[in-house]
Amino acid sequence: MVVDNTAPGLDLSLAALFAGWTMTDELGRRLAARGFGEPRFNDGVVFQHVLAAPLSISALAERMGVTQQAASKAVADLERRGLLRREPAPGDARTRLLHLTEQARNAIEETRALRKSLERELIDEFGAARVADARALLTAIIGRFGGDEAVRNRRVRPPR
Repeated sequence: MVVDNTAPGLDLSLAALFAGWTMTDELGRRLAARGFGEPRFNDGVVFQHVLAAPLSISALAERMGVTQQAASKAVADLERRGLLRREPAPGDARTRLLHLTEQARNAIEETRALRKSLERELIDEFGAARVADARALLTAIIGRFGGDEAVRNRRVRPPR
């Protein structure tokens, strides 16, 4: 029997949260090692919304549940780092839409590949059945508390 004293007494919600953060940090380290700069968790929060289709900063702010000022600040940082660009909206030159750059799309593809690689490592270490059971449980919990629609529609937000 394997005894894990890493975090005794840690409740399920915190274990799931911390596992996600730990894996996200590992993804960030691996992305940086592959020349993708210093990726940040919030980059992905913005990307999930722009990936589906170009949108305005006000639409981004609404989808993220933040102020337009906060969304503008995030966008300015992503533009400075070469991950987003603004272009006039077709038929309305006053509105500028956010688009992912090729660099951002490459980072997204690399992240997807790294997520698969991390999962393969977990399967090798813990077994396919345990990894599948963990995914099934966490997915069921998301659905149990009404988060499945947000995941499907790329509208996941940090808790309030």
